[in-house]
Amino acid sequence: MAIAVFFVAAVLAVLGGIGVVTCHQPIRSVLSLVVVMLALSVEFLLLSAQFVFTVQIIVYAGAVMV
Repeated sequence: MAIAVFFVAAVLAVLGGIGVVTCHQPIRSVLSLVVVMLALSVEFLLLSAQFVFTVQIIVYAGAVMV
């Protein structure tokens, strides 16, 4: 189960990164960046790094959304 979650998060991170680079509209680029940050936070959660997971969501994804 953890391997499936890892691969889904990895695919989302890669697709979000491609979206950040290729989107012409800034709003879509920022939303792609949020997808990347959330996917990376899931990766940290799978590594049992709960603090980094929380900081990733609150600081990075939260600051980008503002």
